[in-house]
Amino acid sequence: MASSSTQLPDARLVVTGHTPDGTSVFTFDDTRIPFTPFGPQGARFTTFHASPTVPASNTAPYPELATVLPRCPPTGVVFCITEIQPGGSAPMHRTQSVDYTVVLNGEIVFALDNGDEKTVKAGEFMVQRGANHALHNRTGEVCRIAVVMVGTEKIVLESGKVLEETVFGKRPE
Repeated sequence: MASSSTQLPDARLVVTGHTPDGTSVFTFDDTRIPFTPFGPQGARFTTFHASPTVPASNTAPYPELATVLPRCPPTGVVFCITEIQPGGSAPMHRTQSVDYTVVLNGEIVFALDNGDEKTVKAGEFMVQRGANHALHNRTGEVCRIAVVMVGTEKIVLESGKVLEETVFGKRPE
C-alpha cells in the first residue's frame, strides 16, 4: 500500500442501512473529498462518521461531515482519516478523547510536549490517551492515518488541575 506519491487517492466510503421492513441495504457508496482548511500543503481530513453520543444510533440520519475538523464530542465518537503531507505537521494539541490510530501509508512522528518522540510506520498502531501531541511527517511521502476517537472525561491531575482540550496549541473559546 505504500506509495512514493505526494498525493493518495481520495477515500471511498460505503455505508449500510435498512429498508422500512428491516432488510439490510447499501445507502451510500462514493468517494469522499478531503477537507483542507490549512491549504493544499496542510493536513487533509476526511471524516466518515460521527455521533454525539455512545451508544450511537443506527437509525439517525447520516451526518454530513465534508467540511469539519474531526473533533470528538465528550460523550461521542468520530471515525476519520488524516493525511499529513511530506514535510508537514499538525501542531501541538490535546483532544478530549482516546484515539485509536493506525498508520495506513507512510510514517509519522508522534511528538509529546515533554520532547519525547516515537515514529509509527504503516501497519503500526497507537492509542493516544489525551496527551498533548504533535504529528510530523519527516519523509517524502504522504502519511495517511485512520483514527477512531472516543470521547472521554477530562483528565484531572492529583493537584486538581484539569487538562483542557487544545486545538493546535490554543484552548477552545
